[in-house]
Amino acid sequence: MERADDVTENDDRRQSRHRVVIVGGGFGGVQAAKALRHADVDVTVVDRTNHHLFQPLLYQVATGILSPGLIAPALRRVLKKQRNARTLLAEVGDIDLENKIVHASAPDGQHVALPYDTLIVAGGATHAYFGHPEWAEHAPGMKTIEDARLLRSRILGAYELAEVATDPAEQRAYMTFVVVGAGPTGVEVAGQLSELAHHVLPKEYRTIDTRQARIILLDGAPAVLPPFAARLQRYTKRTLEKKGVEIRLDTMATDMDADSITVKGPQGEERIVARTKVWAAGVQASPLAETLAKATGTEVDGAGRLAVDPDCSLPGRRDVYAIGDMVSTIDHLPGVAQVAMQQGTYVGKLVAARAAGDDTTPAPFRYFDKGSMATIGAREAVADVRGLKFTGILGYLLWCYVHVMFLIGWGNRLGTLFNWVRSLRYARFRGHRLISVTASYDEDVTDEHHNLHEPAEHRSHVDPRARPADGRDRPSQQERSAAS
Repeated sequence: MERADDVTENDDRRQSRHRVVIVGGGFGGVQAAKALRHADVDVTVVDRTNHHLFQPLLYQVATGILSPGLIAPALRRVLKKQRNARTLLAEVGDIDLENKIVHASAPDGQHVALPYDTLIVAGGATHAYFGHPEWAEHAPGMKTIEDARLLRSRILGAYELAEVATDPAEQRAYMTFVVVGAGPTGVEVAGQLSELAHHVLPKEYRTIDTRQARIILLDGAPAVLPPFAARLQRYTKRTLEKKGVEIRLDTMATDMDADSITVKGPQGEERIVARTKVWAAGVQASPLAETLAKATGTEVDGAGRLAVDPDCSLPGRRDVYAIGDMVSTIDHLPGVAQVAMQQGTYVGKLVAARAAGDDTTPAPFRYFDKGSMATIGAREAVADVRGLKFTGILGYLLWCYVHVMFLIGWGNRLGTLFNWVRSLRYARFRGHRLISVTASYDEDVTDEHHNLHEPAEHRSHVDPRARPADGRDRPSQQERSAAS
């Protein structure tokens, strides 16, 4: 049995240990925590969600291929074997650099104060709507599980609403999908929308032909997948067009509402009637970047990113580090998972060395580019790995291998592989097509103090998709039967 004086000695030792607080449980935050697993430090990972999210596969949740749990394991599970680490569910609101305290709020509003000796901030990024935040209501992006669930409900719900619509123009409006942004996420979403329309859904509807769905991919750049090699760009464009995707390049969104999107391209301005829009065009750094910038007397760039020194520390501070999508570096690294992971490992090892008494000047962070890749659809992908270009089935197999190996936990890896094989073998089978957000504008419903459990027809004034474009109420089933 442990004696009382032993317990006191252990408590004193824990209190005297170097305290590391990591804000953010994404790629960078988790890798930083793991890099500290053998260090004589106490690690606290604080995040406003309880899970680590593998964002590159969010679009597969949005299109019914994967369930959320396969790409979002609980943070406590991820770090359960790391005895010097704990996780907290709280949202960080302020950081007091002078007193070295992180101020956060628990889910019930309770204030949480986290003292630290070293702080690592990996806040990530959110959507950027280029000065039009009101567009977020009509064109959701994909940064969280909630975003993917909402988008999945809107995509599948559009076909359900088209099935009960009696006006052909209204059916076309529901079956028109516009993806804004032709980077990897936009290309992957557009490809999956085509798979749904042409391979998954046609035999399941009686009134509509889902193969008549119109899928539009637009971007202000002159090519799809702007960061990729020209050969891969051309291959991607050809493949998407074969899948029935309309590609509008040198075209930008200028306005949108619940029923349409206005775009401006080489042929001038055009209003496209489309009830479902997807935003994949830009990102904005976490507000924590601006918080840190103000505290250190620096500024953020146009995307809200914070400038850091070559060792990822804040200018003039050796106790505060920022990594991932929320920072800008001298060599302008891309905002991809690999950068955040490598920075997290680098900073974690650096903090471990300093906690052990090594005060030498570290070598600056160097990013090792392992390549870029994107899927276009079933058995179709492009990959650029250290100068080697892959397309088609080879690119797809390489993409599958890399992404499944970066998932956390063999259960999630095997479950993901099973879903991929099943979707390829059985006519693009989609086993996760739950419409889980019945009110597309739940937040507005809550703000107006309406009952979320009311029938949909009682909420049609809130959800513009539940009402025809002319504003009239949709005819009931009895009225449609009588008319026929």
